[in-house]
Amino acid sequence: MAFLTVCLNPTLQKTLCFPSVIPGAVNRTATHRLDASGKGINVTRVLTQLGKKAMHLTQLGGETMPLFLSLCEQDGLSVEWVESKCLTSGQASQIRFCYTVLTENDGYTTELVEESRPVAAGTEQRLLEKFDVLLNLEKPHPIPHSLIISGTKAAGFSDNVIPIMVRKAKEKGLRIILDIKGKDLLECLKYEPDIIKPNLDEFTETFKTSPNKEMLIDLARKHKCRIVLTDGSRKILAACGAASGAASGVSVHPANADSENYFEVTVNPVKAVNTTGCGDAFTAGLAAALQDGSSFHEAINEGIRCGTLNAGLVKPGVIC
Repeated sequence: MAFLTVCLNPTLQKTLCFPSVIPGAVNRTATHRLDASGKGINVTRVLTQLGKKAMHLTQLGGETMPLFLSLCEQDGLSVEWVESKCLTSGQASQIRFCYTVLTENDGYTTELVEESRPVAAGTEQRLLEKFDVLLNLEKPHPIPHSLIISGTKAAGFSDNVIPIMVRKAKEKGLRIILDIKGKDLLECLKYEPDIIKPNLDEFTETFKTSPNKEMLIDLARKHKCRIVLTDGSRKILAACGAASGAASGVSVHPANADSENYFEVTVNPVKAVNTTGCGDAFTAGLAAALQDGSSFHEAINEGIRCGTLNAGLVKPGVIC
């Protein structure tokens, strides 16, 4: 059994560590690292570190593609990819670079994000064909039981690509976990994903309103899903769409539960080294725990544990 993870925005993540940064001056450091990243790669890396079989699907292109794949191989990641290269012109879509600046004196994690280049013509069709292959693997291959889609998609993909994958996975009976936002999320809700996990800002941006208990319960019931809203080190909001919490595998703690279908979980803040990838580590921990048979509440606690471990490390998207 295996997880199939998808992210359509691969990243080479450069992390630089400074005691402090002086604006307008030359700031030098000998402490830096380069990692394959992007939300889906981070989820895959943590699942792998948790001992789970996980395959990642993405698009890659340009001269840094061998470097990206080499970094994935060093981390023991299983990556399936299609080349984002126009077959007629030969022009490839470069993998974007993003930068994390860690300043020890103030404890800040500052992210500098490159927007991705548009994918080459034909990339979406090749990606969906590869997705079909992975979705229909047969023994002795690790047959996927869960689909996790994370992050934004690169420019050039249509609005249909993510909903198509969700629909096909739903028809195959996979558990579907979505850490996406905006139109991608809204268009997927009609297929009744099992869990949606935007952070609080992404939820507010997507639904044009701040969440409350009644809204989350109604939304979860309407789309027969579970909702998990993270907000950094602040409390987590969770809602279930089943008729009762017990039916959804929710372990309700009387001290913090408002009802069977809604509860809040307190997160104990820790001194963070690097917060990049904490949400992805949470997603991986949540997914792994659910697959192991944990209740919804227990799975959220495992997500918190993994996110906390990630926060204490320099490398993004890891728990050890």
